[in-house]
Amino acid sequence: MSAFLSRYKFAFTRQEIVLVLITMVWGGTFLAVHHAMTVSGPFFFVGTRFATAAVVLGMLSWRTLRGLTLREIKSGALIGIAIGFGYGLQTYGMQTISSSKSAFITAMYVPLVPLLQWLFLGRLPGLMSWIGVVLAFIGLLLLAGPDGGSLTLGTGEVATLLSTLAIAAEIILIGASAGKVDVRRVTIVQLAFASLLAFVMMVPNGEVVPAFSPYLLFSAIGLGLASALIQVTMNWAQRSVSPTRATVIYAGEPVWAGIVGRIAGERLPGAALIGAALIVSGVLVSELKLKSKKKAKGQPSPDNVEIN
Repeated sequence: MSAFLSRYKFAFTRQEIVLVLITMVWGGTFLAVHHAMTVSGPFFFVGTRFATAAVVLGMLSWRTLRGLTLREIKSGALIGIAIGFGYGLQTYGMQTISSSKSAFITAMYVPLVPLLQWLFLGRLPGLMSWIGVVLAFIGLLLLAGPDGGSLTLGTGEVATLLSTLAIAAEIILIGASAGKVDVRRVTIVQLAFASLLAFVMMVPNGEVVPAFSPYLLFSAIGLGLASALIQVTMNWAQRSVSPTRATVIYAGEPVWAGIVGRIAGERLPGAALIGAALIVSGVLVSELKLKSKKKAKGQPSPDNVEIN
């Protein structure tokens, strides 16, 4: 066992430890969002959530906004659009599926990234990526099937699955701009664009502004503060943490969401639990690299099995 573990890089930097803590917070927000759907439409709630986050962070960082650059506006806008679509579709899906199921399906974005790179960039996925995709896909069917008695995807599952594409884009875009922009300024811009997009999406979804309720107010403010914390931390930490390693850390998010959901009384059937485990396994496997046998014995290899 020790020989096996020695082939992996498990040392965590300060930034990675903070990402782990943020992932725990992120996982806990799923249940709160799920309950908020009883008093609000999905896109209004997402818009209010990110508007709150943008205003709070803007008030705390208003002096830094004077140095806002065109690069930061462009980066923030692209990331914000990805966030708006990702969280909007994810929240839309939680109208019909549990918070635990939503969290595990959301984790599908990790094994989907290699497929997207193949389709759009012509980069053929490696063996471990293919294995991860197969495991995650089988897990998705098992996770979605028990509710209806057949292995089919409902509206909630499909919307959540589509949200994973936007979430994958968010992670990649954050990594691409890391170190080139001011963290606080670009975070404010992306939160503002995410909020604006969500409010616009109310129109095609036929949403109206819901009646005021204390639960809606406190949920929007609480999750808005959580969103600000999460986005600032992601932008800060990914200046030194690669997108690949970051996605492995984020893979713990559905596990925490499942724990919170379990405590709150959510119960996934046995087959769904197996599916959830397969998705997490697929996420982790897709990020492994096989050891190259072409290297001479004792020589370091860039292709050694590792978690990046």
